[in-house]
Amino acid sequence: MAIDLTVELVAVRHGITAWNLERRYQGQQDIPLLFPDAEAGLLALRKALKSERFDAIYSSDLQRCQQTLQWTEVAKADVPLTLEPRLRELDFGEYEGKVYDELKDLPHYRAWIDSVGELQIPGGESAAQLRQRLDAWLQDLATKARSDSYQKVLTVTHGGVIRELRRRFETLHFWDGTVLQAQGRRWQLIYQTDKHGKGEWLCSSSSAVPALADATP
Repeated sequence: MAIDLTVELVAVRHGITAWNLERRYQGQQDIPLLFPDAEAGLLALRKALKSERFDAIYSSDLQRCQQTLQWTEVAKADVPLTLEPRLRELDFGEYEGKVYDELKDLPHYRAWIDSVGELQIPGGESAAQLRQRLDAWLQDLATKARSDSYQKVLTVTHGGVIRELRRRFETLHFWDGTVLQAQGRRWQLIYQTDKHGKGEWLCSSSSAVPALADATP
């Protein structure tokens, strides 16, 4: 395997919404941030990213992520921004808008919980389908990073997406990959290609965003 490129990927979760506080499955519903509740986390995230310079920014196209990006104040005219539907949250289908107590007695919901998200949600996605679209995005990112010399990339996305990326890069169990709103992860990634030209991303290190010492504003 040959090292093709190295990229620092910073992935942050959107700020707090009303549905977060109500513990409702949001999925791909276009729920806005909730103010003033979201403000403290967003200000801490802004402080953590204040001195950073990114070569590219990718954001889920849902408004809670776009609002979070605006609050970070890192998007500049010379930094390419892509609104990326593949970075949307898992599609929770029939579970969207519902809370645990409304679902807990449904056999298909219990089966989905027991499968650690691997079963397909009625009217929605499975974890494998989420991974498939993330894999496609990561491959496109490798192509773009190579052609445009990206060294540092910011992604504003959702809790389920970051959970899956943590499973991939940090080899964590599903339940250990949770990040809070307006927080995320920083990965040092290496893209390697084999003699057949097939490539894959590998992680050499990871850390919290904001850094643990700075997590409280």
